[in-house]
Amino acid sequence: MSDFEPLRCLRADPTGGLRPACVTLVGAGPGDAELLTVKAVRALAAARLVLYDHLVSKDVLGFVPREAELVYVGKEAAHHTLPQRDIIELMLHLARSGRPVVRLKGGDPYIFGRGGEEAQALAAAGVPFEVIPGISAAQGAAASAGIPLTHRDHAASVRFVAGHLRDGAADAIDLDWPSLAAPRQTLVVYMGVAALPVICAQLIQHGLDPATPAAVIERATLPDERVLTGTVLGLPTLALEQRVRAPALIVIGSVVSLRAELSAAAASATRPGARPLHAVAA
Repeated sequence: MSDFEPLRCLRADPTGGLRPACVTLVGAGPGDAELLTVKAVRALAAARLVLYDHLVSKDVLGFVPREAELVYVGKEAAHHTLPQRDIIELMLHLARSGRPVVRLKGGDPYIFGRGGEEAQALAAAGVPFEVIPGISAAQGAAASAGIPLTHRDHAASVRFVAGHLRDGAADAIDLDWPSLAAPRQTLVVYMGVAALPVICAQLIQHGLDPATPAAVIERATLPDERVLTGTVLGLPTLALEQRVRAPALIVIGSVVSLRAELSAAAASATRPGARPLHAVAA
């Protein structure tokens, strides 16, 4: 990592008289560098300054030239290197100073990556920008775990939701629980590991069958990926026993029942060096 100091940069005045440079919002995908798009690889190879998030893997950063500056602006639970508003101000400052910026985000920038907020700020400031989509965490995790997100016999729709607990509350999440508990759909919960007991309890309370298949996928697409499968009723206990940690994605719905068949058939095509660990509970 370079010695670039974002906080010092924020305190400085941008160089006047320059046309703003372009900011490129790049989706880094779910972790496996081979899942980057060709366009993303080209953008990284041409980068001179990269602001990257916590979920961007080292292999993905390997596409950035050695002489480029890497600036970590990652956010983890209860620990933010920079608040989101400061990240936006940093991007604006750099672009206004005539420095092209690659803003590298895990998954897809527009799916729970706050890319929409950053794009809004850039547009409002008159800073040109481009968005390079990435394979989302949901797509990558489901495919890696052998779980199709939709299937004619199981799910006619898929829902992506954020599982953050409400600030100051240990048991409250602002979600439309009745609609999320509806049958024949797949529910994918981002950032929901800490709230898994609340999520499962609320779904059951609002009518979801406790025996509905469910999975939690930890560090999806990476060599140390883990997949735990069970039911909505039993998954919270299993995740606690197995000490599941973020980053992890929760998938709920009857499509999870296809995992045993599909993952076994795909075992011969497992990524070189990958040794997924699996746990199953009723």
